[in-house]
Order: sequence, then structure tokens, then C-alpha cells
Amino acid sequence: MTTDTYTGGLDGAVIAVAGAAGPAGRAVLQRLARAGSHVVAADADPERLAQAVDAARYDAGGADITGEVVDLLDLEAAQDWAGRIEKDHGRVDGLVHLVGGWRGSASFPETELADWDVLHDLLVRTVQRTTLAFHDGLLRSPGGRYVLISAAGASTPTAGNAAYAAAKAAAEAWTLAMGDSFRKLGGDAPSAAATVLVIKALVHDEMRAQRPNAKFAGFTDVRDLAEAIADVWNASPQQVNGTRQWLTPRP
Repeated sequence: MTTDTYTGGLDGAVIAVAGAAGPAGRAVLQRLARAGSHVVAADADPERLAQAVDAARYDAGGADITGEVVDLLDLEAAQDWAGRIEKDHGRVDGLVHLVGGWRGSASFPETELADWDVLHDLLVRTVQRTTLAFHDGLLRSPGGRYVLISAAGASTPTAGNAAYAAAKAAAEAWTLAMGDSFRKLGGDAPSAAATVLVIKALVHDEMRAQRPNAKFAGFTDVRDLAEAIADVWNASPQQVNGTRQWLTPRP
């Protein structure tokens, strides 16, 4: 059990990362752990999660990173996960939502409604479950933060991205509603915040190796994303709560 005194920031913070098995997850796990956080990673894929946790732990010099398979489409499972973290560590100071996915079509009339079903689960329902499960714990923390990664397409939907843009916009709205709850319940000195980081798309070293001539214009490197996430804990709750922070040029 974590017994250190925590007053905010990353050092000593207990942070959960949902959807942690991909390249962005590995970068975020490593960055938070290097800053002295106790990081609890979750994903639906046990093999990829184990690989990401092991790699990030190695990259961060054997830091405190653990992994757990959690079904974030199940509210009770999400609540149990949040409860276990708070029981094991005495508190929970953050949830970083990295659960992603994309479906699109060549044109608007060709949109498959089945794509909406998939993206609604991945991009909306997982946000609903994690916000509801972690809300009270983050409110109790001296530095509670909920961080959603969204996409520029939510603000400027295109014909072939109707389902994706709509799902991202819904996830943003849900997260900002959580921020309004933190504002209303935080009293005179609020400590919790919910914020949205907006990207165009992510890029990592493997992608660059596969496409050495690609420019990836406007893309955000996963390491830069990790830095931006870390900065959410370095800012005051008033600075970040209920905000959309753009990591790519606004369209």
C-alpha cells in the first residue's frame, strides 16, 4: 500500500491508464513512472498489455508499473478496478483514457452503421464507465485528474468519418460534464480536474520506419503526447479543468 504523503503533481501520484497496450500507452506509462508515479495500466488484451508494461518498466529503470486486464464496457468491472486501486494505494490521483479505435468510409452514403456500434463501445462507453467509476476517488485526491485523448475530427467532421467524429464529440462532451461536476463539488479550493487533449493523429518510431518518406504533418508523437499528459498534473486544476487543449493546429 502506498503510504507516502501526496499533495499534488506527479511524484507519488497513483495514476491509472486505460487502453495502455499500444505505443502511446507505453510512452505514457514510461513518462509517468519516470516522474515518480505509481502507474496502474489496464487493457482488454492481456498479451499486449504484459508486453507494454514490461517494456515501459524496463525503459523507466524498473519503475512501479503494474498491469491488469479490465473490461471497461462493464461498469461494475470498472468500479471494482477503481476501488482496488484506492484500496491498494490509499487513493487514486488520475485516469488517463487512451482507449482508441477508428472506422471510416469512402463517402457519407457508404457509412456502415456497424462502425458506429464499434466506435460507440470503444470511444464513448469506456469513457462513461471510467468517469463514473473514478469520479469520487479523483474528487477525494489532492490532485485528481481525468485526461481524455480526442481528435480534431470531433470539431470538423468529414463525410467519411461521421461515426468516428460523432463518437469523439460525445466522449468530449461527457468528459467536460465530469469537469463541471468537479467544479461544482470542489468548493472554494477545487483539486480535481477533467480535460481533453486534442490531436490529429499519433505517430511513433515504428510508423516512421515503415513509411520513411511520410511527413505525418500535424501528427503528435507519442512521446510528446506523454509530455502533454504529464503537464496536466503540473498545472492547477483551474487551468485545465473543463478545457480542450490542442496539440495540433486548429483546423
